[in-house]
Amino acid sequence: MSAKPNKWLIIILALGVFGILNTEMGVIGILPLIAERYDVSITTAGLVVSLFALAIAVSGPITPLLFSRMNRKTTMLLVLSIFILGNAVSAATSNFALLLIARVIPALFHPVYVSLAFTAAASSVSKEEGPKAVSKIFIGVSAGMVLGVPVTSLIADATTLSMALIFLAVVNALVFLATLLFVPAMPVNEKVSYGAQVRVLKRSVIWLSIAAVIFMNGAVYGVYSYLAEYLETVTNMAWNTISFALFLYGAANIVGNFLAGKLLAAYAYKCAVIFPFALGAVYIVMFSMGQIGISMFFIIVIWGVVAGIGANINQYWITSAAPEAPEFANGLFLTSANLGTTFGATVCGLFITGMGTPYVVLGGFLFLLLSSISVLLRRSSSINANTIRLTKG
Repeated sequence: MSAKPNKWLIIILALGVFGILNTEMGVIGILPLIAERYDVSITTAGLVVSLFALAIAVSGPITPLLFSRMNRKTTMLLVLSIFILGNAVSAATSNFALLLIARVIPALFHPVYVSLAFTAAASSVSKEEGPKAVSKIFIGVSAGMVLGVPVTSLIADATTLSMALIFLAVVNALVFLATLLFVPAMPVNEKVSYGAQVRVLKRSVIWLSIAAVIFMNGAVYGVYSYLAEYLETVTNMAWNTISFALFLYGAANIVGNFLAGKLLAAYAYKCAVIFPFALGAVYIVMFSMGQIGISMFFIIVIWGVVAGIGANINQYWITSAAPEAPEFANGLFLTSANLGTTFGATVCGLFITGMGTPYVVLGGFLFLLLSSISVLLRRSSSINANTIRLTKG
């Protein structure tokens, strides 16, 4: 494949991931409108987010595996069609149960597209350039998380809730059209059997990689889940300032994705080892100076950059442990990342309940410690496995 098609492919994949993540995260900003339209409590309305995330966690290792032997372009078009239909039904229905169904079904296919995007981007370039290509896909992930909430909320405020949901369908439709016109057929030349892919779970290095990703993601999103509350109660920021701070974090996250590609291409293992210490240093400064508004803005920027790099490390850490089963490995990554977010938010919430909001960072430190242990054990396991392989050879 030439350089130009590669460029278009990665851009379209990044836009596709943006559309998928926009569908997942965009509704967060319009939950009050959903509660009002369907006459349900705000907690019940939150099911459109939590059930979506649960579906991703459950289907993460399964659906990418099932579609791993299918032409990648065909799979992309199929998943985008499901998202277009799901968003269209969401915009049209007045039944809350149907809304949930229209959200959950596309969510089951979320890991298919995202894992395929990572795999297709990496395989479109040389092995050495793979991390850089994947980092560009992560920009779509970050943009979906950063822009999805404010843009969808803005559209809903300016027009209607239905128009905001239609916007989600339009984004997916534009990516569908771009994929149809500009992405070449991508048959899977070396079809690995389902059994051979699942057998990678026999390796200790895979389970140690999964553990590391759960703990690293828990360290980031366990604390980030309560950032708005932290800024309100500890830093004493006004809500409009908090919104800007959250946007700033997301923008810094995108910068981290740019840096991650180059760093992982040259220093993959060192990045994984250093990451817990870098994030730990951020949390120490946050604990010490979190009550000072100006300081928190600098902390949030650095935190966002480090977290962006960390997301790329997580994806690389699992896929490099099973290079012969990339789709399945990416599915494992998505499930691990979602589990890390869930566990992290739960544990950090317990620290807040027991000790107060400033101590949320202690939950982050706990996960960072566990992630460091997992990274070192994974490294040791890989060295031992290579030694055995060389001895047998």
